[in-house]
Amino acid sequence: MFVDKAKIHIEAGRGGDGAVSFHREKYVAAGGPDGGDGGKGGDVIFVADDSFSSLISFRYQRKYIAGNGENGAAKRCTGKSAPDLVIKVPRGTVIREAESGRVMADLSGDEPVVLAKGGRGGKGNQHFASSTRQVPRFAKPGYDGEKFDVILELKLLADVGLVGFPNVGKSTLISVVSAAKPKIANYHFTTLEPVLGVVKLDDTRSFVMADIPGLIEGAAEGAGLGHEFLRHVERCRLIVHVLDVSGSEVRDPIEDFEKINKELRNFSEELSECPQIVAANKADLADEAQIERLRTYITELGLPFFVISAAAAQGTKPLIQEIARTLDTLPPVKRFEPEAVPEKAPEEAKRFEITVENGVYLVTAPFMEPIMRTVNPDDWSSLQYFERVLRSSGIIDALVKAGVQENDTVAINGFEFEYVD
Repeated sequence: MFVDKAKIHIEAGRGGDGAVSFHREKYVAAGGPDGGDGGKGGDVIFVADDSFSSLISFRYQRKYIAGNGENGAAKRCTGKSAPDLVIKVPRGTVIREAESGRVMADLSGDEPVVLAKGGRGGKGNQHFASSTRQVPRFAKPGYDGEKFDVILELKLLADVGLVGFPNVGKSTLISVVSAAKPKIANYHFTTLEPVLGVVKLDDTRSFVMADIPGLIEGAAEGAGLGHEFLRHVERCRLIVHVLDVSGSEVRDPIEDFEKINKELRNFSEELSECPQIVAANKADLADEAQIERLRTYITELGLPFFVISAAAAQGTKPLIQEIARTLDTLPPVKRFEPEAVPEKAPEEAKRFEITVENGVYLVTAPFMEPIMRTVNPDDWSSLQYFERVLRSSGIIDALVKAGVQENDTVAINGFEFEYVD
């Protein structure tokens, strides 16, 4: 089964927590804090692998989560960093963030791409010792790794795309000019998935041709099979528009040409501007008047026109030579550039909400969750640090504005304490 689109969840590992530890050794008085740092969480990395041709494996596994870093330990020992999670995808896969639709990566090259970065490890208590705080009984927790819902979209890497209505002879053409072996039969939608073929010009020159499943009118809106595969034409540098000049399907080739170009335009304005070469196929079944009528129409549009019979391998060599000549003048296969992550406003990053229920002031502040894990209620210096964070983030001022009084109960993310002015 050919699968060219999938939605998955990726999550990098969390960093390990810093350790709270004090040096204990015979004959060494007041050894001091020696808690080590936590290890880094694993990254989620994508790489292109040519042994994969579709995204079918992502239909059965939807969550990919990297390992967490190990916690720090005594004697200033840093926790072990987690290994990276490497995900292999077919070459040509474009990855988009599901929520925003922004392009995160285009796996067309050989270089691996880090999509979700693992969280840093937390600092051990050795870092918080000072002249006024010689016995810090707190450390910092590890940071969470990045996580995203992403959409994988396979867009085949082909120089030339064959487009046209069903049964016009695209599969026959690619089988004649390359080593590709598509299914060929005299009925519609014989081709159910894109087929790639390498067309060799000589020992040093070649190009990749893609047989795109037949389009029909309304494909850009979801009709037929072609709409599923229009994305594979997006990268093509050149389109070869195959028409049935014989009218064997009781259709007018000029109307077919206009309808297919309308579908390309509806799908992508950029795609509609892609250079085209027109191949009038099944010429051995057409009379001269039919061919000349189509030739006049196409040449008036300024497009190259070739008369061929793919089944008899007639006229295919001049067509291939023209394709090669045109490709030499065109830029390389399109790559999708990653789009920048929208910056969050500082006030959004530290957003919180205060509600009052039964006399308890409830503070919901997601950004405080990692900080709450460092709070030691039995350690005065830890509570001082906690109070400084509450004041600098504006939570104390907001509580006062909400009417909090001395000895009222405040709960922040489930942690309760009495308010002291």
